Amino acid sequence: MGYVTGAQRFDVVSVGDVASDVFIRLADDALDERVDERGRFLEIPSGAKIPFERGPTVAAGGSAANAAVAMARLGLRVSLAAFLAHDDIGFSLLGALHAEGVDTRLVHLDDPAHTNRDFVLSYRGERTIFVSREEFDYHWPHLRPSEVPAWLYVTSLGRGARRYEDQIAEWLGENASVRLALQPGTFQLEAGAARLARLYERAELLVCSSGDATAICGAPASDPAAQLSGLLALGPSTVVVVDDSGGAVASDGSTRLRVPPFPDSSAPLDKTGATDAFAATLCAALVAATGLAKALRRASLNFMSVSHEVGSQAGLLAGPVVDEQLDEVGEDFHATTW
Repeated sequence: MGYVTGAQRFDVVSVGDVASDVFIRLADDALDERVDERGRFLEIPSGAKIPFERGPTVAAGGSAANAAVAMARLGLRVSLAAFLAHDDIGFSLLGALHAEGVDTRLVHLDDPAHTNRDFVLSYRGERTIFVSREEFDYHWPHLRPSEVPAWLYVTSLGRGARRYEDQIAEWLGENASVRLALQPGTFQLEAGAARLARLYERAELLVCSSGDATAICGAPASDPAAQLSGLLALGPSTVVVVDDSGGAVASDGSTRLRVPPFPDSSAPLDKTGATDAFAATLCAALVAATGLAKALRRASLNFMSVSHEVGSQAGLLAGPVVDEQLDEVGEDFHATTW
C-alpha cells in the first residue's frame, strides 16, 4: 500500500491495553449450555475436571495489538502505544510485534507490574475471556512532530486508565489534524458514555458490536436504526455497528449502509478478535481514502477470515489477499443503503 498518508512516520498509532492470550479449546460436547432471557450461558459443574485441547498462545493479543497487527498486514505504517512489564511475557510480546512490522517506540515498560495475561475459553465457535488488568502508571507520551500520526486508534483500556483517557482527549484537542477512530472496550463501556464524552464527540469513526451499542446508548440490538441514531447523538462523524455474524450497519448521519456477512459456507471456528479485525480493517480502508461502502466489504471479509482460525490474529489477511478474495466473490457482495 505504501505511504497512504502525509504523516512523517506513522499512518496510525493504536492505543490500548495488550496481553498475552492463552487459548483453551473445549470439545463441542464438553459442557451444557443454557439460554434464557438474559443470554447464553455455559454450565460448568462445580469441582469437575474438564478435558481440553491446548490451543495457541497469541504473544501480542488484546484489541490494540490485534488492530495494530491487522493494519500493519494491510500495509499501513503502524505504531503501538501501550504498557508492559519487564518480564518474559512482555519481551515476547515486543518480539511478536516487531515480527509483524509494528513499531514499538511508544510502548512503555513499567515496573513492578506484570504484563497482562488473558485466558480464552473457545467453545462451539464462541469465546469467553478471563481478563485481569494490571495497574500501570498510565501517561500519554510526548510525541515528537515526526511521531504525530494521521490517525489515532483508541480501544480497550483498564479501569485505572481514566486519567490517561483524559490526557488523550486533551492531546487530540491540541492536534486538530489527527483523526480519531474509537473502538471502546469492556471497562470503557462499564464507565458509561459520559465518561468518554470528549472522545465520542471527537471521533471520526466509532465501531462497536451490537451488544456494546446497547450498553453505550441504550437502544436494543433489535432496532439497528435506533442504535445508529443513539451513537451519532454522541458526536462521532461515522458509526458502525457489527453483528455476531460479521455483517454490519453504518451511518454518517445522512446515509445508512448495511453490509451482509461475507459469503462462506463453513461454520466459524473461533470468533476471538473477529470484531477487532472488522474495526481495524475498516479503519485501515478509511485511512487509505477508501469509501465507506467499499471499506465495509473489506472489513466483513477479514471478520470471516479471523473467525475461521483459532486465535485472534492467525486469520488476518494481507492487503493483496483481501483484494483477490473480493475480486473472486464479485460485486454481488456489497453494501446497500437502507
